[in-house]
Amino acid sequence: MPAPNSIPVDKLARLIGTPNGPLVVDVRTDEDFASDPRLLPGAVRRSHETLSEWAPALAGRAVVVVCQRGSKLSHGVAAWLRHEGIAAELLEGGSVAWAAAGLAMVGADKLPPRNARGQTVWVTRARPKVDRIACPWLIRRFVDPDAAFLFVAPPEVEGVADRFGAAPFDVEGAFWSHRGDRCTFDVMLDEFGLAGLPALDRLAAVVRGADTARPDIAPQAAGLLAISLGLSRLYADDLQQLEAGMLVYDALYRWCRDAVDETHDWVSHTARPKVRA
Repeated sequence: MPAPNSIPVDKLARLIGTPNGPLVVDVRTDEDFASDPRLLPGAVRRSHETLSEWAPALAGRAVVVVCQRGSKLSHGVAAWLRHEGIAAELLEGGSVAWAAAGLAMVGADKLPPRNARGQTVWVTRARPKVDRIACPWLIRRFVDPDAAFLFVAPPEVEGVADRFGAAPFDVEGAFWSHRGDRCTFDVMLDEFGLAGLPALDRLAAVVRGADTARPDIAPQAAGLLAISLGLSRLYADDLQQLEAGMLVYDALYRWCRDAVDETHDWVSHTARPKVRA
């Protein structure tokens, strides 16, 4: 029988990547984490020993607590969070059950160092269009929900990266950038271990087509490019544009995951005229 206030692996998998999905908090001990140093997509690591220090920052957020097998630490941490008024559940079977289900996990060694607030920090060129909005969306939804993004003049990217401990992306010569005919979004999927997820692979084709002037790759690529260029003209502030773009990619992701086979025409939604006897 499932434990009270628990969530099964398959249900959590459907919630991850969505804008209203829960924050996944990995509370495995260092020893348990060392045995499999991978994280559930979007998970943040926290120590149960400092629970009283970091719990207040989760106020107002739905949380799923993950330990190694869903028993050693999850019950106590989730119960404490609920005591603090935070909606908290534990993952049934923990990270072991998630891995056994063959679901994607992100290698912790691929993440840039975190700052004092526990955030990964990223820097790229100002005035984003496609990749520089798609990649932050991917990071916030599947890698680090609290990631910080800095948009600066192109000549300043390297200096800002060095001085502020930020990971440069979508700039020439950076690790997180285009490789051959693949765009930065593709590279991030590969490096983070997220490639192979059907919805993200489908979205990657759309992003690649829009970002590399190859709309033949996916029928939706031309539309994404048009929307991206429109957003860049609607917003003078890059961070405001990013927030608006998040909704675009949330919608595209849900289409890629749940609606590719759905069609629409106005006739099917038009009331039929009544036939008189």
